[in-house]
Amino acid sequence: MGQADELTGERVRQLWHLLEPLHAVLYYAPEAFEEAAALGYATGERWPSYFPYRSAPLGAVGAGQVASAFYSFSPRMVAAHMDAAWAVASPEDVLEARLRGIDRAYRAILGDRVDSPELAEAATFARRAAEAVDLAGRPLAAADAALRWPEAPHLQLWHAATVLREHRGDGHVAALLVAGLDAVESLVSFAAVGAASVERFESRGWSAEEWAAARQRLVTRGLVDEDGTATEAGRALRRRVEDDTDRLAATPWRALGPDATGRLAELLGEFWVAVLSSGLLPSETTLGIGKV
Repeated sequence: MGQADELTGERVRQLWHLLEPLHAVLYYAPEAFEEAAALGYATGERWPSYFPYRSAPLGAVGAGQVASAFYSFSPRMVAAHMDAAWAVASPEDVLEARLRGIDRAYRAILGDRVDSPELAEAATFARRAAEAVDLAGRPLAAADAALRWPEAPHLQLWHAATVLREHRGDGHVAALLVAGLDAVESLVSFAAVGAASVERFESRGWSAEEWAAARQRLVTRGLVDEDGTATEAGRALRRRVEDDTDRLAATPWRALGPDATGRLAELLGEFWVAVLSSGLLPSETTLGIGKV
């Protein structure tokens, strides 16, 4: 495998697989829920804090802008959590709370390893990659990249993981748009190739009628069978979406270079295992990691 292939294919996806849990633990850690509750957000489920935590870098934007950037969520679901979000706390307060939450969560999960030289080295490489992202047309990545870098290495690692995953996510939305998949069709087509169960995708807030209508549109296009299973054309389209997403996510890793990216992958392993072993993250997600 040549260097270009490595950086735009397997290695790019591997780094996403390793970094995604390091970012996403914010939305599940009890410490982050405690910080959200202290601001006044409900914490009986994760969504009341998820939406302000993730959208706070954009500023005091409305539900429409959040739904546009997040893409796969029902606008009704976004509005239910965002219409009053900034009346509870300002984006600036939310940003401070999420950093306190991830600081406490990492310390609880990693223990003494938050101060290890291996974590500091990983943070250095991840920050270099995050600082090399291309931001044009990437609203979420640009918003996170504009924030001040925290000083502690473990918080730099989380912030870098956040910039990099939003960079990839923004590119994924672009790939879905090119493929002609609207927000709900993107989920129906992903469920159709076995990325996750239909029940898991119901967490995005679409009604049964909206899901059925999107499935019928994909049936008409020859992408999904009547039973909801992807046709060969549907599988090919989803493979193209994932390949395009990898290609669009490659810039920071190409800038970091193959040796440093390989070293970062080695360093992240133990922290990835620690986060997954915490039991905080769900066993099935809507991201299709390891399945597509």
